[in-house]
Amino acid sequence: MDLKAADLMVAIVTPFTEANEINYPALDQLTEHLLANGANGFVIGGTTGETPTLSHDEKLALYRHFGALVAGRVPVIAGTGSNNTAETIAFTNEVATIDGIDAALVVVPPYNKPNQRGMLAHFTAVADAVDLPIMIYNIPGRTGVKMEVATLLQLAQHPQIVGVKQCASLPEMQALIEQAPADFAIFSGEDEQALVTKVLGGAGVISVAGHVYITQLRAMYDALAQGDVVKAGQLQRWLTPRMAALFMYPSPSPVKAVLNAQGFAVGGCRLPIVTLNDAEKQELATALQLPASALTDQLPLDLGGDLDA
Repeated sequence: MDLKAADLMVAIVTPFTEANEINYPALDQLTEHLLANGANGFVIGGTTGETPTLSHDEKLALYRHFGALVAGRVPVIAGTGSNNTAETIAFTNEVATIDGIDAALVVVPPYNKPNQRGMLAHFTAVADAVDLPIMIYNIPGRTGVKMEVATLLQLAQHPQIVGVKQCASLPEMQALIEQAPADFAIFSGEDEQALVTKVLGGAGVISVAGHVYITQLRAMYDALAQGDVVKAGQLQRWLTPRMAALFMYPSPSPVKAVLNAQGFAVGGCRLPIVTLNDAEKQELATALQLPASALTDQLPLDLGGDLDA
């Protein structure tokens, strides 16, 4: 499946029950809602999906369920990376056997902090040994080390490495788009760069805010495609402070708080991420330009009218 055909991917949360188990009915409901309102791809088992707190067997079960649920309607990328090259290879090959998974998201190794030569060796070893296309996840804010543009461009030549989720500066994004092979899918992992990434020639965004603002994001990309740059810019400006608010506490606790208020029953977060308390929900609601009680009221929150740009 052509990843570049998907411009608005959602890095979907992993819903949990009160017993702290994966809530598959809630995942199904949220997935169908996002598909119906403009999402055309997913990352399952990414940072937003709290993958570091999922066991090996939970991840495999989650990916099997999600692959069957989406059933080829849009691309699905599953998180398989770690800071252990051998384990990354073994797990990616397990995931490669699952129907409905189109690519693996492999993060730049965190904590070990490899240099650029080490990153080249790691990703080359993985790509040489696995049966699934690889998307690199370059997120220095979480890994503690950044893959440089020159390294990305070298890895982009590998036939098994098909794209990147890039969380870096706009000059770096521009250089990457300018020099990468035409078939290399370049996505921003920063919601606030969603519009400019497309304008520069990137594929699109892998979004967290898309859980809540999928309609507005789709309208923004549609406006851009139709040449209505003014409307697209207005939507991005409206979205930007709200996107920032969804990261005012460790992710995915803010987006889960909003989804729960909407009635999606995604539950809380697994430790060490803590679920927002009422005071934090009120601060988040204010930052989202909603009434302070919007995320603590008992009735489901209707964001439709309030969030139209």
